[in-house]
Amino acid sequence: MQVSDFNYDLPQELIAQTPMEPRDHSRLLVVDKETGKMEHRHFYDLPNYLRPDDLLVFNDTRVIPARLHGVKDTGAKAEVFLLTRLNATDWEVLVKPGRRLRTGAVINFSEDLSCEILDNTEFGGRIARFKFEGVFEEILDRLGETPLPPYITEQLEDKERYQTVYSRDKGSAAAPTAGLHFTKELLQKVKDMGCEEVFVTLNIGLGTFRPVSVENIEDHVMHKEFYTITPEAADAINKAKAAGRRIVSVGTTAVRTLEAAATAGNGIIKPGAAWTDIFIYPGYKFKMIDALVTNFHLPQSTLLMLVSTLSTRKIMLKTYEEAVKQKYRFFSFGDAMFITDNL
Repeated sequence: MQVSDFNYDLPQELIAQTPMEPRDHSRLLVVDKETGKMEHRHFYDLPNYLRPDDLLVFNDTRVIPARLHGVKDTGAKAEVFLLTRLNATDWEVLVKPGRRLRTGAVINFSEDLSCEILDNTEFGGRIARFKFEGVFEEILDRLGETPLPPYITEQLEDKERYQTVYSRDKGSAAAPTAGLHFTKELLQKVKDMGCEEVFVTLNIGLGTFRPVSVENIEDHVMHKEFYTITPEAADAINKAKAAGRRIVSVGTTAVRTLEAAATAGNGIIKPGAAWTDIFIYPGYKFKMIDALVTNFHLPQSTLLMLVSTLSTRKIMLKTYEEAVKQKYRFFSFGDAMFITDNL
C-alpha cells in the first residue's frame, strides 16, 4: 500500500488559521462508515447522532509551552521544542538549527534555565539535559511558547483555545484537536442524555504528527508516545464493551490509546501506563472503537490512514472530496467529522 494512495487536493485557503467561536459552532460532517452516506451539520448537533448508552472516550492531556528560544555560548540563536520527558532533567527534543546543535552544545534560555545536547535520536531529534534553578514547570510557563502547528501562521490571542475544556494532565507537544469543539455545556448535555464519559491520557509527541517519509506505508515506524489509563476508566470501558454498547472515541489519540491497551491486554483494557508505537492503517481490525469524532487530517498522514481503517479508503477520500467542495475548514482549528454507523 502506497502513501500516495492517501493523497487529496486541498486549497490553501481551507486551512483554518483561527478557532471557531463558540467552540461548538464549527461544522460537523457526519458520515456512515459502511455506506458513505453523509449529512452536513454543526458540532452542537452531535448529541442527535449519539445513543443514550454510548461511552465516549476523551484524551485529557494538556499542551505544555513546549517551544523555547535561546542562544548558544557562541551567541547564535537556537530553538528547542520539547517532545517527551524522559526523567526529571532529560527530554527528547527537536532543535533548530539542527546541523549546528550537536552533542555537547549548550543552549541558554535565561539565568535559571539552560540545556546540554547529550545525544541524537533515530528520528532526527536530540536528547537534552536541562539545568534549572527552581521548579521546571514554573520556568517553562514563564519562558515557553504554545507550539501551534506550522501551517497556522496567525497568532493565537487566547492560549486556552489550543486546550480542550477538560484538559488536565500536562505533557503534550500538540493538542488533541477533536476535543477542541466541546464546550462544558455540550459535555453536560451529552452526559444528561445518558452517555457515559471516560478520560484517558496520551501525551502527544512526534508519533501523532510525524510525516510518513517512506513509499510503502508498511515500512513506516511510529514514534513512541506515553499513555495512562486509570482503573476506573479501564473498568468502565471493559463493561461497556462486554455489554455491547458503542464506544465512541473523541480524537485519534484516544483511539490509539485504547487500541494499544486492548492489543497489549488481548482485547481487555488493563489499567496502568505504557509506551505505544501502534500504527493503525487499512488491514488493522479494531478491538475497541466503534465510532469516531475527529478533525480533517493532512494528506498522506498516518491519521488519514487511521480514519480510513475505521471506514474505507474509498469512502474517506470521497468524504474529504465533499468536504473540500463544501468548503469545510481543515486541520487543528478546522471543522469536525463524526464517523458513525447506521446513519
